[in-house]
Amino acid sequence: MHYKPATDYEEAGFTGIRTFMHLPHVKTREHIDYAIMGHAFDTGVTNAPGARFGPEAIRSRSMRISSYDAAFDIELFEDLSGVDYGDLSITPGFIEENYERVEEQLVPFFSNNIVPIIFGGDHSVSLPHLRAAAKAYGPVSLLHFDAHSDTWDSSFQGKKYTHATMFRRAVEEGIVNTKTSIQIGMRQYSKQHLIDNRELGYEVITALDFREMGIKEVIKRANQRIGHTPTFLTFDIDFLDPTYAPGTGTPEVGGFTNTEAFELLRGVAGGNFIGFDLVEVLPDRDPAGTTALNAAHVAAKFLALLAYNKKHKS
Repeated sequence: MHYKPATDYEEAGFTGIRTFMHLPHVKTREHIDYAIMGHAFDTGVTNAPGARFGPEAIRSRSMRISSYDAAFDIELFEDLSGVDYGDLSITPGFIEENYERVEEQLVPFFSNNIVPIIFGGDHSVSLPHLRAAAKAYGPVSLLHFDAHSDTWDSSFQGKKYTHATMFRRAVEEGIVNTKTSIQIGMRQYSKQHLIDNRELGYEVITALDFREMGIKEVIKRANQRIGHTPTFLTFDIDFLDPTYAPGTGTPEVGGFTNTEAFELLRGVAGGNFIGFDLVEVLPDRDPAGTTALNAAHVAAKFLALLAYNKKHKS
């Protein structure tokens, strides 16, 4: 069994149920390399809610993405078998209960070497993703693209779990190895916060650092940091400048183009990616669908990374 989308000639790009890139919607863990999933939860936000509708928007804007990735010179579905699994079962409004519920659902995927590609939701959803990954792989490396480091001790009235705290909690819980982890693109922080973040062990490349180093040096550092360790890649859509991603809850100016993001992702090809998530797409602030469209193309690059690995290991 090989799961892949219908070809462009079998179905018009604007028709059919809104699965990601026309993948079959099948709830299975048999004969698949990856599974697209939605994690439609946004109770962790500290500013604008609405990212629970992100998975639906990303799927809708993926319908015309080509199965051929020119930058990688690869057909995404030639060697990869995968499905759009649908959305994870959640507990809206109760963050800790939701964490437990989602972690339980994800563990069987990681344990069977199936790569989850998860669409949030706000960024708080990454913590149960990492907990599940660590149960299968031990402490994982984190490759993190974001305007924010999300390592606050508490971001609002002493609350431990929000979309700004999960990567500190992950260190405290021992599920992320910060010695092999890197955060790229940060541009909203205090000086002390940046010091604290590096003291946690993360390598941090701020947006200012990025502009001074240049993209090739950033790619080099990312590859050196993660090496061939089991790596979870998390991409907050606010990594992109608001010009490219206005539909997000905490936009920050001075960000990156979609082309820069695609080049960065292409640059880490060969990494040992065991899971991905893509978060903070907020359709209510995205009337033209620009944010969701760029997010869908980022997710397609995740598939390209998996297809590249499978092709070059075979």
